[in-house]
Amino acid sequence: MPTVIAIAGKGGTGKTTVCGMLVRHLAAKKEGHILAVDSDPNSNLYEVLGVKAPISLGEIREGMTDKGSGDSLPAGMTKNEYMEFMFGDALAEEDGYDLLVMGRTQGPGCYCYINGVLKTQIERYSGGYSYIIVDNEAGFEHISRGTLPQADLLLLISDCTRRGIQAAGRVARLAEDLKLKYKAVKLIVNQAPSGELGAGIREEIAALNLDLLGVLPRDDTVYRYDNEGLPVADIPDDSPMKAAMKEIIAKLGV
Repeated sequence: MPTVIAIAGKGGTGKTTVCGMLVRHLAAKKEGHILAVDSDPNSNLYEVLGVKAPISLGEIREGMTDKGSGDSLPAGMTKNEYMEFMFGDALAEEDGYDLLVMGRTQGPGCYCYINGVLKTQIERYSGGYSYIIVDNEAGFEHISRGTLPQADLLLLISDCTRRGIQAAGRVARLAEDLKLKYKAVKLIVNQAPSGELGAGIREEIAALNLDLLGVLPRDDTVYRYDNEGLPVADIPDDSPMKAAMKEIIAKLGV
C-alpha cells in the first residue's frame, strides 16, 4: 500500500507550495512512483510544479453532461461507461510523478458527485504508487466526507497568525472526532518573519496540543517567483524557504 500524505489548512497559508516542494523532493529521489492529487476545486498545484494544466475530472464530467446517446457515444457503451473511460485521461504523466486534478463543476450545485469521482479514481490508481500526496481544499470537506484514502500523515499548514493556528487546530480535532487514525498529525508554520515564532504563537500551538514539525520563513524569493509567474517549486536550493523545507522533509523521513 502507498504512503499517503494529506496536506490541509486554511486558504493562503502556502499549503500548495509545501505540497509542490514535497512532490518534487520525492520525485528527485526516484525511490518509487508518486501520485500528486490536487483535490482543491480552485486547482493550482500544476502552477507551483511548473507543468501544463491537465484536464480535470470536473472538466471531463461537464463535457459529458451535454452528450446524448447514439452517434455521440462509442457503440455498445452507455453514457456512464464512456464517462468512466474518459476519466482515465485526467491522469497526467509528468517528470517523476503523475498528477490528478479534481477541478470544479460549472454553475450552481454541490460537489458531491465530483468528490465521489475523485475518491473512486484515487482508489483505482492507488495500488500502483509508493506515495500519494494530496493537496486539500481550503476547508474540511474532503476530510469530513471521507473522500480521501486513509492517510498515514496529515500535514497541517498554517501561516504565522493565531487564526491560522486555530484553523489548523480545528482540522486536527475534526480528524480526531472522526477517528481517522492518522499515524501522525504534524503542524508546519509558514511565512514566519525571519523564521521565528513569537511567544504568543507558540502558546497557541501548545494550548491546542499541536505537534510542531517545523517553521518556514517569509521568503521574498517565493513572492518574486509567484509575481513573475514562475513555478515556486523551482526556487533556488539556497533560498531560506527551500532550505527550511529540506530540514522539515528530513524530519519526515520520506
